[in-house]
Amino acid sequence: MFITLLLVTFLISFVVSAIVVRMFGKPIDKILRRIIADEISQAWVKYLKFAIYVVGISSGVKIWTLERYITPPQIERGQIIQLTTERWVLEVYGTIIGCLQGIAWLLLVFFVFALIAFVIVRIFELRRPMSEEKREPTHR
Repeated sequence: MFITLLLVTFLISFVVSAIVVRMFGKPIDKILRRIIADEISQAWVKYLKFAIYVVGISSGVKIWTLERYITPPQIERGQIIQLTTERWVLEVYGTIIGCLQGIAWLLLVFFVFALIAFVIVRIFELRRPMSEEKREPTHR
């Protein structure tokens, strides 16, 4: 039963991560193409998608909490927790929420840094026309 729970939580985390990658793939691609105006932006998009999967799965599949179902507590007369229907529902819910929470933090950090980078790029773009105007001689 433990192996089944481990596989189910892994699959749920993978599916949730895939849905998030599909939802945020285009915005991430557009942001990185805007900030990094080079072919390397595609490599960053792939890396960020990979990071979403890694963070989503590792946040959704909580091995230390699954150990409760195979390891007896250290207290006297401790018993291994049984996997009932209610526990399955709680584990599935915890997997979905944990996965989404981990991915949300990852995307929050990404978008904060992307916003800072966008502002910096925008400032340099606005300064460029001003410096070009100063260089051109005025004819009267």
